[in-house]
Amino acid sequence: MQLIPAIDLIDGKCVRLSKGDYEKKTVYSNYPVDVAKKFEDAGIIRLHIVDLDGASGNDKSNLVTLEKIAGKTSLIIDFGGGIKTTPNVNSAFSAGAAIINVGSVIVKDPDLFAEWVENFSPSKFLPGADVLDHKIKIHGWKEETGIDILDFIKGLSELKLETIFCTDISKDGMLEGPSFELYKEILKEFHSLYLIASGGIADYSDLLRLNEIGCSGAIIGKAFYEERITLRQMGNFIKNQ
Repeated sequence: MQLIPAIDLIDGKCVRLSKGDYEKKTVYSNYPVDVAKKFEDAGIIRLHIVDLDGASGNDKSNLVTLEKIAGKTSLIIDFGGGIKTTPNVNSAFSAGAAIINVGSVIVKDPDLFAEWVENFSPSKFLPGADVLDHKIKIHGWKEETGIDILDFIKGLSELKLETIFCTDISKDGMLEGPSFELYKEILKEFHSLYLIASGGIADYSDLLRLNEIGCSGAIIGKAFYEERITLRQMGNFIKNQ
């Protein structure tokens, strides 16, 4: 199972939210490049970056921070947040993203997303399934869609997208453990899916259990910043894979 630490950006700072609530924001570092370098030094090869300004519809851009991280590390970066147009996609790739993580556009403009997949290839996109009570939410978790998570994944498989990350919104940032039962249900339905767990990971034992149930990756956020999971533990986990 691949470990993918997360850097969430607001105003170029490394932050975390609780259940996606912008009013419950904690700033962990003013220097996200330094944070990214620490991940790389620990043996991490992937990084998940979310532009929370973009996700909330804020015009502020965190592409400069993306460019700095990509320029000063060799991390494979997936980047997202407010990616709505083809120029947005091109700008993110130009700034150093290897992969674009997307959510809202898949629901709001499926034809445009299908066009991106065809033009850039499925491997260049990482769909995000943000879920509350089994239903997809979009636009920074503010808008309900009524779309069931399993139907959402089925639609992606028709575009030959075989990798997703799934966040249980009720778990995110709470440090109470991930949504194991939801992930089991998804993997039972989609045997070949490369499923990346996101949200709620509290400690090292959660990583072991996610690996055991068949998740292919895990996005680690607050557990690292709150020192529940250390860089040394991440390094050891990678070595033992």
